[in-house]
Amino acid sequence: MSIARRLFMERGYLGMNMDQIAEASEYSKGTVYGHFASKEDLVAAICTDNIRTRGDYFQRATSFSGRPRERLMAVGISDQIFVRKHPDHFATEHVLNIGSVYDRISEQRQNAFFSAKSAAISPIQAVIEEAVSRGDLIMPEGQDSCQTMYGLWTQSVGHHAVVAQPKVPPFEQADLDTYLWYNYQRLLDGYLFRPLSHELDYNESRRRILDEVFPEEQHVLSGVWAGEWPGTTSGEHQSGENRPAANQSREAGHEEHHRS
Repeated sequence: MSIARRLFMERGYLGMNMDQIAEASEYSKGTVYGHFASKEDLVAAICTDNIRTRGDYFQRATSFSGRPRERLMAVGISDQIFVRKHPDHFATEHVLNIGSVYDRISEQRQNAFFSAKSAAISPIQAVIEEAVSRGDLIMPEGQDSCQTMYGLWTQSVGHHAVVAQPKVPPFEQADLDTYLWYNYQRLLDGYLFRPLSHELDYNESRRRILDEVFPEEQHVLSGVWAGEWPGTTSGEHQSGENRPAANQSREAGHEEHHRS
């Protein structure tokens, strides 16, 4: 599959065919077709392999010794590492989402793809459910862990889709990775997911995650998040009287829920 990955990145889905893969791999076309029924099956296999690797990163991230919100941060960091080590992933997944391509993938490959995707995100849902069980996250009536995970997941998917395109005004000079983390924090604060961003130094959490969980991979993030994350440094932790009144009111409700 490494040859197919290279040809996909060099020529794109439309510019790649099974003849080229057979020639580059020095195998016969029949041998290639013996492993993959079509070009679409081959792209699906590449994407499924990537997703399994991504899931391994997520599993490592959730092993971080910290509060559930910190472990979700570790998942986000692992995703940034994965993207840089597997730049072909979102391009292949985008191709699979095209109906005319997906319909030509064998049922076996489709099932493997969705099974890998489900396994990859299950640790994230488990962390959210742990946060609920320990009281770090109080679910409003009618909301469940799946809805919370969906909010985080769609932010990530949307971010990767945007950064894969040429930057347009007003984002030409923007640090979009830092934008993503800022909005993660705002979203989790909006959920009242404890500790809130003013209650813990999440920049220190980030340093620990990189050093303790991803010491060998953190070099791929060189130049990313060069400074402190906005709203998460100990110097920016706000006292109760300095936080917006609406936030104080909602947090008071959160505390009342704990007491009851």
